[in-house]
Amino acid sequence: MNILVTGGAGFIGSHLCERLTNMGHHLTVIDNLSNGRKSFLATLPPSKIQFIEGSVMDRPLLQKTLKDCDLVFHLAATLGVKNTVEDPLKIIHGNIDGTRNVLELAYEKNVKVVFASTSEVYGKNPILPFTEDSDRILGSAQTSRWCYATAKSLDEHMCFAYGKKGLPISIGRYFNAYGPRQTSSQYGGVIPKFIVAALKNEPITVFGDGNQTRCFTFISDMIDGTVACMYPKANNEVFNIGTTEQITINSLAQMIKDITNSNSDIIHIPYERAYGLGYEDTPDRLPDISKAASTLGFNPKVSLENGLKQTISYYQTVLGISDSE
Repeated sequence: MNILVTGGAGFIGSHLCERLTNMGHHLTVIDNLSNGRKSFLATLPPSKIQFIEGSVMDRPLLQKTLKDCDLVFHLAATLGVKNTVEDPLKIIHGNIDGTRNVLELAYEKNVKVVFASTSEVYGKNPILPFTEDSDRILGSAQTSRWCYATAKSLDEHMCFAYGKKGLPISIGRYFNAYGPRQTSSQYGGVIPKFIVAALKNEPITVFGDGNQTRCFTFISDMIDGTVACMYPKANNEVFNIGTTEQITINSLAQMIKDITNSNSDIIHIPYERAYGLGYEDTPDRLPDISKAASTLGFNPKVSLENGLKQTISYYQTVLGISDSE
């Protein structure tokens, strides 16, 4: 199968490309390298992958690339807490306009689109766990922190609208992916931030009181769920892709400190100091993954402890730090 992967040089995208080439598919990757790195794809067989440095905002490029494709994984997105606070228009245009281009052009050729969404769409709904039809509860439009969740929600609406017109679509809502290649600059990059600080014996900085809970999903499990969305059984449906292993951010920081045998102090700073006045966070985020389990056969296999050990090993190599240090 000929597959287009937008954002394929990024953290999740590059792991997806590895899996798809191992399955025997031929890939075209479009990435503007704002978050991704071409080096993440360096080990993939050149005969199975074509890399194009470009943007999903470039409609003629997309049109040309989609010409011979059988399937699209649309992972390209504009990310970052800093962007949501300082440049919300960048978030809004980068996500909505790019997704509109992908869907419009895919519809012309009837090419299925698998769209990477986010648990952010649930906002601050206090009713846990989140099912795929849970209400979205977002803050004021005057609080720019919610622009990413709003943009991704509109992207989902566009997917379902094209689905009603006959375009096969599937949506995966990601819950806090982590693993090798994730960078601390990426949205939700708390784990690499904590790991790098711990390995350098620098303070591990927790925003807020640290009692907020999350469910972190190791990258191989995230790719399992993403790939499962390509098949017809997933058509015109949305799935939570994540794990149900909850942890507070305080406990996460302590776990990373313990695994790395770090001398780092764990410190706390208020959100307003990190992001400015008016920033809001969601206290808890927990998915119900029963739909993905029953429909896709999705079953996350990597525990947080084991996933952290693999990720820490990766950063030790990147930073040139041995276990004995």
